[in-house]
Amino acid sequence: MSETAKPARAEPVIDAAALKKAEEYIEHEEGATNKLRGALGAFVAAVAVVMSVFHLYTAYAIVPTQTLRPVHVAFVLFLVYLVFPVSKRYRHRVMWWDWAAALAAVAVVAYMLQGGDDFWDRNTSPAKWDLFFGVVLILLILEGMRRASGWVMPVVVVCFVLYALFGEQLPGSWAHRSYETDRLVGHLYMTLEGIFGVAVDVSSSLIILFTIYGAFLQFSGAGKFFIDFSFSAMGGKSTSAGRTVVLASFLLGGPSGSGVATTVTLGAVAYPMLVKAGYGKNAAGGLLAAGGLGAIISPPVLGAAAFLIAEFLRISYLDVLLMATIPTLLYYFALFLMVEIDARKFGMSAVRFENVESLWSLTRKYWFHFLSLVSIVGFMLMGFSPVLSVFWATVVAFATSFLHRNCALFSYDLFRGREPLLKGIFQSKFFKALEVGSVGVLNVATICAGAGIIVGVVTLTGLGLKFSAIIIDYAGGSLLLTAIYTSFIVWIVGLAVPVTASYIICAVIAAPALIKLGVPDFAAHMFIFYYSVLSEVSPPTALSPFAAAAITGGDPYRTTLQSWKYTMPAFLVPFMFVLDPSGLGLLLTGSIKTLGNADWGSIALVTGTAALGIAALAGGIQGWALRRTTWIEQGMLIVAGLALVYPKPLFDAIGIALVALVLAVQFLRRGKAATRI
Repeated sequence: MSETAKPARAEPVIDAAALKKAEEYIEHEEGATNKLRGALGAFVAAVAVVMSVFHLYTAYAIVPTQTLRPVHVAFVLFLVYLVFPVSKRYRHRVMWWDWAAALAAVAVVAYMLQGGDDFWDRNTSPAKWDLFFGVVLILLILEGMRRASGWVMPVVVVCFVLYALFGEQLPGSWAHRSYETDRLVGHLYMTLEGIFGVAVDVSSSLIILFTIYGAFLQFSGAGKFFIDFSFSAMGGKSTSAGRTVVLASFLLGGPSGSGVATTVTLGAVAYPMLVKAGYGKNAAGGLLAAGGLGAIISPPVLGAAAFLIAEFLRISYLDVLLMATIPTLLYYFALFLMVEIDARKFGMSAVRFENVESLWSLTRKYWFHFLSLVSIVGFMLMGFSPVLSVFWATVVAFATSFLHRNCALFSYDLFRGREPLLKGIFQSKFFKALEVGSVGVLNVATICAGAGIIVGVVTLTGLGLKFSAIIIDYAGGSLLLTAIYTSFIVWIVGLAVPVTASYIICAVIAAPALIKLGVPDFAAHMFIFYYSVLSEVSPPTALSPFAAAAITGGDPYRTTLQSWKYTMPAFLVPFMFVLDPSGLGLLLTGSIKTLGNADWGSIALVTGTAALGIAALAGGIQGWALRRTTWIEQGMLIVAGLALVYPKPLFDAIGIALVALVLAVQFLRRGKAATRI
């Protein structure tokens, strides 16, 4: 029997060891944090709350860029050195060197702020103290990244710094004039094109607000509601287990934007259901990881890199959501197809869920969780900026939490005077949400600061243009080969660094190659974003499948291969919007302003061929259409899927003809079998 289908067996118990192992993968992505108690724990929590309050204030008030970004970095580094230990040996305590580094981060930023405009004006000829504090900040960022996300990202940043310092020693096209330390440090530390550039701008103005918003949803019980809602909506059929995972991952992933966290949260409750349906350990883990991966490409939040797309391209975040809509629907369409084929191919068992309320009962009690979710897009459609939209969506989440006693972020007893005011506030879910909102951004924010160093080096040395010229030269000017090479580059970079860092690096060094060959900038950046997401399911940093394997007890690498099986059809879609202008229909023209003049017939056609191509690939990968395919039929479906992904009339005709031929042959073969019976 295939790995995907196993005989139904007793419901497994997910023991504490499995959950602990899964938490380790979350820590690998988001960093292993200290669990501090007593006065020290209260102090760190208070600083995190102050950080959240400050950024909520800046969402509504006007704070100069030269103040907001450095203060954000100071908050982040201060907390990083208190929350993340230097090594596991010193976990759950704060050492003297942690305090020294945390206070040094504050001193560096205080020095900047007291310098005023003169500080920024002398970036080409920095003073000795400027150099000292600049070098200190770079070292603090490198160590902060190491603590929060491991060694790889700091090593990558150091390589870029060395590239800037020793450019004349490099061979051939890679060579450039070397930069002195004072010139490099001045550019990175004393301008808005280095550390305090685009990445930190997005981190300080958008990403942290969305993590606060996600924390408000988490502590108001929205996550549990979304899982229960999915269970109630999908139960009772042979495909119910797979469908539930797909729907719940979309609802959970939308507000969280984290692939690993979504995988672990859903896996802890959904894995027993998958086993009952007949999924094996590796297949169940692969499906959970594939669902979690969708969190990074699911509106209204997407992953942190989506905010960077808006900032790099100087477009509205609503435009990014618009561009992500059809590709996201196609991604989940692919997952639904795969679980449908699983059910038919392997004879999955129907699953009915016990102790879950009816769909109507759940919706009647907790409908307001959907309100805050859709309010973000609603506010943007009303003309609010993304920053104000998420601010008011957070207010909506806070206000609507009081519509049900179990969801209220403040205890009802606090309003009735039955508990002390200060104690009630500090022990409330509201206070905890503010704390978690800031702590949750530390990993991404340190990566953004480190990525600022990379972007600064690229802009200073012109590396982006050099690299794009090299790619085009290797591809011989072919757009198809350039796209393939670019996808491999993004994929390889994504093996070593998180999605956000992978996108930033490749956006500045690889996107220019596609743009130079005529691909619109928004399509090039979306192409790179989607392939950066592959890092979540690609060894050796396949954190989502590894976390899923920890829960299911499966083999991590076989689970990764299973997740590839589920996600492969949808990840050919990005080629459609870079290879031909008609493929831009999948991105809905890239702007809400031009949507009214869009050719909806062309959009419908390219979306339909993409969906048919995904269906053909799903059938080819699974070896199943109307029934099990022969190897010839399987090959025809794969060729059809690849042809339909290339948005040209001739290739579309070939793909449609091959699909029709396979279906006709299978229908006739089924008819002959029925006649013999």
